[in-house]
Formats: sequence, C-alpha cells, structure tokens
Amino acid sequence: MADGANAILVGRRRGETARTPDTPRRLRGDAPVVAVAAAFTLAQLVLVHPTMGLGWDETVYISQVTTHHPAAFFSAPRSRGVSLLVAPVASWSASTELLRVYLSVLSGLGLYLALRAWKGLFPTRVLATAGAFLATLWVTLFYGPQAMPNYWVAIGALVTVGCFLRARRGHPGRGLLWGVAAGAVLMALMRPTDAVWVTVPLLVLVLVRRHWPLLLALVGGLAAGGVEWMIEAYAWYGGVGERLSRASEIQGGLGWNLAVDDQMRSLGGRGLCRPCTGAMPHPVVTLWWLLLPAVAVLGVVVAVRARRATATLIPFACALTAAVPYLFMIGYAAPRFLQPAYALLALPVADALWHLARTGRDRWRPVAATLVALALAGHLAVQFAVLVGTVNRNVDSREDWARVADELHRLGVRPPCLLTEHESIPIGYYTGCSSGATGGNNENTTAAEIEETARRIPVAAVTGPGGTPPGYARDWTPHRITDLEIRVAPTG
Repeated sequence: MADGANAILVGRRRGETARTPDTPRRLRGDAPVVAVAAAFTLAQLVLVHPTMGLGWDETVYISQVTTHHPAAFFSAPRSRGVSLLVAPVASWSASTELLRVYLSVLSGLGLYLALRAWKGLFPTRVLATAGAFLATLWVTLFYGPQAMPNYWVAIGALVTVGCFLRARRGHPGRGLLWGVAAGAVLMALMRPTDAVWVTVPLLVLVLVRRHWPLLLALVGGLAAGGVEWMIEAYAWYGGVGERLSRASEIQGGLGWNLAVDDQMRSLGGRGLCRPCTGAMPHPVVTLWWLLLPAVAVLGVVVAVRARRATATLIPFACALTAAVPYLFMIGYAAPRFLQPAYALLALPVADALWHLARTGRDRWRPVAATLVALALAGHLAVQFAVLVGTVNRNVDSREDWARVADELHRLGVRPPCLLTEHESIPIGYYTGCSSGATGGNNENTTAAEIEETARRIPVAAVTGPGGTPPGYARDWTPHRITDLEIRVAPTG
C-alpha cells in the first residue's frame, strides 16, 4: 500500500510537473499578439491626444447616455451600440480624457481577443503581423479611442469569422459557437446593415453545408444585436423597411454609386468626404490602398497552393461583401467605413507578406526580406504622417466649437437652452444645450416650436459662413463669433 501510494503520489507529481510549463508556453505563444495589442493602446494614447474634444457623431452617441447634456437627435442610420459601449464612463463622468483612455484600453483588448479567435488557423507570427498592419493604419489609430462604431464592427467581424472557421473545422466545445454569436451581436449592435453585409458569405456557406448549429449561432447573434434597432424601427418609423428607406434618404439614396474615387480622396485624412470633391491625395498616400487588394489576392493564392484555402478565402470574401456598399452603393465616403474590410483583409495580407519575406532561394531570401521591411517602413511613415495631420486638424476644429460655446455662455445662452440650424448638434453639446433643426437630415422640430421654446429658455440660431438666418430668427439680436453669425432670441 505504501509503495502504491508513493507511486500514485509520484505519478501525480510527475503529471503536475509535465503540465506546469503549459501555461507559460501558451503565454509565450500569445506574447507577439499581446505585444501588438499593448502597443496599439499605447500608440493611441501618445499619438491621438486624449484631450481632443468630441466629434460631431460622438456627441450624438454620448449624449444618449450622459446626464450632463441633453440627448441629441438620433437619426435613422444610427444604432445604440456605441452609446452602450461608452455608458460605463459617460453615464457618470463628463471627462473626455477619461473616455479616451477607457476606449484606448478597450480597443486594445478588443484587438487581442479578435486575433485570439484565429489561433490555430494561422501561425502566431501571421496573426501578430495582421494585427500590426491593422493597428498601424491611421484610420484605426484615429478612431480607436473615439466613440464611433466602425472599429467595433471590424472587431466583431474578426471574432465572428475566426470562431466560425474554427467551429467549422470541428473544434470541440460550444465556446466557438458562442464566439460566433458574440461577434455577430457586437456587429449588429454597432451597425446592423454592416453586420449583414459582412456575414453574407458565412450565411451562404452554412446553408449550403447545412451546418445548423453554426447557422443558429450566426442568425441568433445578428437578431439579438439588432433587436433594439428593429423595435425602434417599428416604434418611430413604422417598420424596418421604412427605417431603411429613411436611412437611405439621409445617406443620399443608396443604389449604384461608384465611390471608389471618393474613398481614395478621403485617404488623406478627411473624416467625411461629402460632397467628395477636390484633388486626390499624393500618390504615396494612396499607394498602400491600391496595393492592398493585390497583396490580399497573393495571400489567397499562397493559401490555395498550401491546401489551406478556406482560412484565407472566407475572410477575403467577407471583406469584399463588407466593402461593397461603401465602394459601389453610396454617394460619399469616409475612411472609417472600410475598417471591417481592412480588418478581414489583414489576415491574407500578413500571410502574403511572410511568404514574400521567406520566398526564393537562400541567397535571395535576405533581399526579399529587406524589400518587404523597407515597404513596411514606408507604409508606417505615410500612415503616421497622415495621422498627425488628421489629429491636428480635428483638435483645432473641436476647439473652435468649444470657443463658440464659451461665447454663447457669455451672451447668456446657458443650460437649459436650445441651439438651432448650422452645426447645432456639436455646438449644442459643447454649450450644454438641446439642438434643433427645421429641415435636413436631423429635422426634429418646427419654427413654431422654436418660437414657443424661446419664451421659456434661451434660444440661439447659428448661421454658417455665407448663409442666411432662418425666418423665425431674423428679428433676433445678431452676434459674430468667429465666422458664424449667432442670433439670440429676446428673453421672455
């Protein structure tokens, strides 16, 4: 018995000794991905000023959950996901710096989890390179710490497709099905229509192969994430079709619109290119965008030759469907619209880069690796140059809104108050006022209602450069603030 007990104890000790290194080994295996995610978070904090004020869309999303500002008009194309994302901070704090730090850390964690979903489908070096490519795009760094939806659609897309492919390969456990559902929920919470476009290839595949558990996870996730948007559609617009129609109208009418050139014009750092006129950015700025699909196709070819095509073809197909509405169905552009496509293309691109760096015979391999390294160095230089210029411009424009708000306070326009017309949503947020518009995409009031409100609280109408004041404000006292004309209603 003693010998048997000793043998059991020794066996346990031996088993424990054999298993002990597994956890450190897993941590070491994940170290490159962890390092990329951590560097992404740090780069946001350093390169995108945490003190940068809130942008127009951010004020809309944040105002829905904060107690410090009235809720701005929430138009048909928007969804509540971003408001839920920022609620843990914005619901109790008005600090922009705290919100930026929170979103920077959260976006770094999201990148790590999204890449972790692909473990086993690609080598760690490819996953880390894909993460580094995505994280060093100026559009990713700029919008990572902002209260905007597109980056989170990209993270949801990576989680969904990665877990989908691993589950389809027969990996055991329900965790991957939950991963598919969670990624779909995240996408649908942020932008329901984008979520559908991303998952079209996945839906087709599960229907063809009749993989019902995956279909249930995918459709269930989309439905759970989009249910609040659908409830609002019936409550405010009369149905899903009506809300989609109104969203299309606000976006200029969805249909055949070749927006490839618009997207290229926006690559120089324009947050919104509407109308998208003017010269193209320098060719150096657009070169990476033109090479991206070519390198991704090379990644697909490499995967096909290595007989592992599915792990590359599926994200490539999902990237294409995610990009379709923003390249061919909308009459304007914003670089952030293509973030889900960039995220999914990052995997075949990283695979292709490693293939190029290691291709050729021994004497040519160092040359190939050097050329790839030089190309990546040039890519980083261009991305960071565009990022710095974009951040500086946005800091200045948002400081202008803050200065206008200070002047309005000096004129006696203080909460509770109402601002109307030109840029009334962001200026209203900075001033602490409600915002109103009698026409356009954010129409939410009438002239009669504004005049009635002016009898109770301070009201001011904002007229942009070259504009004319609205009829209801022509007798109000005019003031000049920067290049704006502000007409303040008489009190009482």
